[in-house]
Amino acid sequence: MLKFQTIRGGLRLLGIRRTSTAPAASPSVRRLEYKPIKKVMVANRGEIAIRVFRACTELGIRTVAVYSEQDTGQMHRQKADEAYLIGRGLAPVQAYLHIPDIIKVAKENNVDAVHPGYGFLSERADFAQACQDAGVRFIGPSPEVVRKMGDKVEARAIAIAAGVPVVPGTATPITSLHEAHDFSNTYGFPIIFKAAYGGGGRGMRVVQSYEELEENYTRAYSEALAAFGNGALFVEKFIEKPRHIEVQILGDQYGNILHLYERDCSIQRRHQKVVEIAPAAHLDPQLRSRLTSDSVKLAKQVGYENAGTVEFLVDKYGKHYFIEVNSRLQVEHTVTEEITDVDLVHAQIHVAEGRSLPDLGLRQENIRINGCAIQCRVTTEDPSRSFQPDTGRIEVFRSGEGMGIRLDNASAFQGAIISPHYDSLLVKVIAHGKDHPTAATKMSRALAEFRVRGVKTLPSDTLQGRRGRRTGLCPSEITLPSPLWRVVAWQTHSSSI
Repeated sequence: MLKFQTIRGGLRLLGIRRTSTAPAASPSVRRLEYKPIKKVMVANRGEIAIRVFRACTELGIRTVAVYSEQDTGQMHRQKADEAYLIGRGLAPVQAYLHIPDIIKVAKENNVDAVHPGYGFLSERADFAQACQDAGVRFIGPSPEVVRKMGDKVEARAIAIAAGVPVVPGTATPITSLHEAHDFSNTYGFPIIFKAAYGGGGRGMRVVQSYEELEENYTRAYSEALAAFGNGALFVEKFIEKPRHIEVQILGDQYGNILHLYERDCSIQRRHQKVVEIAPAAHLDPQLRSRLTSDSVKLAKQVGYENAGTVEFLVDKYGKHYFIEVNSRLQVEHTVTEEITDVDLVHAQIHVAEGRSLPDLGLRQENIRINGCAIQCRVTTEDPSRSFQPDTGRIEVFRSGEGMGIRLDNASAFQGAIISPHYDSLLVKVIAHGKDHPTAATKMSRALAEFRVRGVKTLPSDTLQGRRGRRTGLCPSEITLPSPLWRVVAWQTHSSSI
């Protein structure tokens, strides 16, 4: 039985009685092959694992966590209905990359589906294939689509075939410094080296002149090889001071594709996102239409299924260029959920079960933008060491809360041990308001309420908060596009009480 609620001119799915009976199909529509999921494993850790567990619990699905030896006391293990050790004897990160162990746990414990989260194995085609071979559903695109989108060169070729504009660059990975010289002679500087088989800012180097070419080529190759096991690089013309705009897409196995509008992720440090905003501020409506239309065209070109993100650069002239597709759930999916009222993890699970988007009440004409949402990341990083990750015990933790504030966290509590082995993210803070200034005001107020102590002790004069009180938070003001308002992105580090 389906139950809907009318909301903002559309329909929103509230609940599905979990049976294997497929809805009646009209003669012109392919019959839906609905296979309910009863147990989901999250092949990940931290806040994203807990985010998926919560969605599963709301849908009446049993949850399974996996954890490394170093993560025995972590919160994601406690939030699941079942939890199993993986990667015994392996290095901390390698434990979550050990596909045989993860598949073994899934098969031995009657897991119906695996959600990869983000990072780790989330964009590994061999993992998606291993799940499929084991008879376990992969909550994401097909292995073939994951492979195509994970290869930036092939993804670029697919974009060109779909008529989507791309940044001028090499069609295939370069194999020598000489090829980089030839490219710079043709297009001029600046150029950028990018890892062909990975992302997250690793293996990326901007080159401003011939004198910098050899050193940056060598460093980019080494970074890519260390991070992804493959040092292949391709070269692009570097777009100076662009806006980084990405579009959330959803697809099903019946060929339906829709977008959920865009996010602005231009505020970055070392090519990694710090603040994410949805929708993008002061974006020309015609440009928004081109971005969303091109995202859907690209997704249809490749036969995309489940959730994904199409990323673009927008130059100062308003021209947009495709850069990559992330075939997974994004860290910043939260802001899209806030402005569209669509639970993306619910949608991912339902699509994996065999539901169509129309069956879920998800039609393009029903997707509307409601206000603005901003996400900031509170992390344990030391500004005195160029914001390198910090480790230790949190002695005091008090978060900002209140109307319009959402917190997604896993390690943010008094007594939590911040491991040196994994990402330094403590909590994602999401503010939602009727417009950009309202959301920014809520964010600034919520972040000002945070009190974090511990991790390590810094000199007494390192940090002073409001009215001379020590806050344990180091603020940096970030200016958004005109008209100006400020949202504060905070990086946590410790101070004595």
